[in-house]
Formats: sequence, structure tokens, C-alpha cells
Amino acid sequence: MSDIPAIALPDHLIPADGRFGSGPSKVDTAALDALAATGSGFMGTSHRQETVRSMVGIIRLGLTELYGLDDGYEVVLGVGGATAFWDCASFGLIQRRSQHLVFGEFSSKFAAVTTAAPHLDDADVIVAEPGTHPQPRPTADVDAYAFTHNETSTGVTMPIIRPDGEGLVLVDATSAAGAIDVDPAQFDVYYFSPQKAFGSEGGLWVALCSAAAIERIGSIGASGRWMPAFLSLPLAVANSQLNQTYNTPALATLFLLARQVERMLDAGGLAWGIDRSQRSSSTIYRWAEASDYAQAFVTDPAMRSPTVVTIDLDPSVSADTVEAVLRANGIVDTFGYRKLGRNQLRLSCFPNIDPDDVATLTAAIDHVVAKL
Repeated sequence: MSDIPAIALPDHLIPADGRFGSGPSKVDTAALDALAATGSGFMGTSHRQETVRSMVGIIRLGLTELYGLDDGYEVVLGVGGATAFWDCASFGLIQRRSQHLVFGEFSSKFAAVTTAAPHLDDADVIVAEPGTHPQPRPTADVDAYAFTHNETSTGVTMPIIRPDGEGLVLVDATSAAGAIDVDPAQFDVYYFSPQKAFGSEGGLWVALCSAAAIERIGSIGASGRWMPAFLSLPLAVANSQLNQTYNTPALATLFLLARQVERMLDAGGLAWGIDRSQRSSSTIYRWAEASDYAQAFVTDPAMRSPTVVTIDLDPSVSADTVEAVLRANGIVDTFGYRKLGRNQLRLSCFPNIDPDDVATLTAAIDHVVAKL
């Protein structure tokens, strides 16, 4: 935008690291240094050889430990990100009809995929207004329930509780995995891209799959249903069991994900990530409650995300201007989700973000607003 107010933040109001984007999110610089230190030994090598396959093994075993997965669960990886996984699921996990809880941009996109799929019945779509989430409705002809653990576009989180019935529970966990608690007994597939709490890059999907999900994948694969090889979950399962992906992955993404999983395990497991995010998000929600120009977009505290915090500003304060001034001072990616169309800041609180930096950010916003 033009004519950005020339407001210089004093040094004490500049966070040590100014990255607050909701995705791609902050990547730990120590992990980048470790990647660079591999020199020619990792990047540019074959993904079918042990150098890379061992990295996939670290991810699979590490996530199994991080989530306490029982025997029968498989950690499956594939290329393309969570967006590609929606297509994978439409071919390889949904038999006839799915139910979708829609309460934001990303949950609506999966519903659109299955509704458009010519080999599936129209999806049962339950919609809630942005800022809230709907409840599932057990239905006899639904064989897969599509939930979103945390809606990145709106900053709403919902508990993952298996509904009564026989359908598989498929959970989009892209901005929840690694930072919000979940009971594996309540899902059959918990899938995510690693560019949020896991501090990696995009272009990869990871799915924690129950024995029932693996059985469904196998039965659909054996049924003769056509599916593109790139989107084939049977191929993804078979390759993951060999600690590799069917298609060539981005090696940097694998390395950074493996490093983050190891970091979490060394720091105390999933509880470490949950605590870091809750500390940061609590700081923002308390600040908004005390503010005379800011308030939490999600009004029900039980639905407020601990990883992606959406804050509405008073109409007299332009969120775009605040974001631009912050960016000019090295504090980046605090803008709201554009399609939501609100005068809003969206601040990520993933585990890699230092809670002290979050506290500094809130003070910096107050300073900017006072100067406008």
C-alpha cells in the first residue's frame, strides 16, 4: 500500500524474530543451519537411498512416539500437501458419501472436492458461520466424517470426538498438529502439511492412519476404482512402509520436519508444543480483552484457537495500515485472511514462535495504534 505512516518502533518493541505468519510459518534458524551443514551429503541425493529414507524413518517413528500411536497405526507420507490429500481421500478413503463440517475456507474446499467427485454421492455438508464451528450429525449413509481440527482462515478450533456410527473420521490437522491435543482413538486419519507447527516447508502431506483406515484404503484399492498414481493411497502406504514417498519429495521439507519432530520429543513431546502455543495465544487474548480498540473475532473462548489468533480492530483503526507499519519494522505476516473480509489481524502462535516475542508484538501494536 502507498503512504505508509513513517512510524519507527523503538528497539524494545521489536521482537527478536518478527515472523508471525500462519503459513508458511517460522522455520527454526538452527534447523536451517543444520541443513546447510549437510553440504553435499543430503540435498541433491536420491530419495530412494538410505540417506533420505532414514529421514523418512525418523519422521514416521518420531510421530508414532509423539502421538502415542498404538500398533496398527501407520504414518503415511505423500507429495502435494493437504490440498492434494483431499483428492487422495476422495479416491482412496471415501466409499460413497462423506459428511463435512464447514466453518471456514479450508474446510469448505474439501467439501467441494467430494461434492464434485463423479464417483461419489453428493457430500452431506453442515455449515457454521465463520467464528464458530458446527457439530457432526451421525448419518447411516455416511462412511467418512471430515473434520477440521483448527480452521486456519478464522482461528476456530473444535474438539475431535468420534461420532456414533461406522464411518471413518478424517481430520484436517494442518494448523493443529504439533500444538493442539488430540486422542488418537477419536480419529482414523489425522493429516496435515508440515509448514505450520512442525516448522517445515509445504508440498508434503503426512497422515496418521488407524488400522481401519488402512483396511479401507486396501479394500478400495482392490475394488478396481480408478485413481491417478499420484493420488493413490495404496501406493502411498506401500512406499511409506519402505520409508520413502512414491514421487520425489522436497528433501529440505523432509529434513526440517524430521528436525522439528526430534526437537519436540527432546523438549517433552506434544505437551511442549501445546504449552508454547497456549502461552502465546493466551497473551494475545488477554491483551485484546484489555484493549479499547481490539477484540477476539472468536467470541466463544472454548472455540478460540491456540495456534492462529484472529483479532478484529475497531473500524477507526485500519488493520492494513497497522500490518504495513509492522512490516516496515521487520514484523511480518500479521494480515488477516483476505477472503474473510474483516478489519482483522491474524497472528500465529505455533511452537517455534517465542512467547516473549508475542508479548513484545502486542506492545508494538499498541505503540503503532497510538501513533496513527
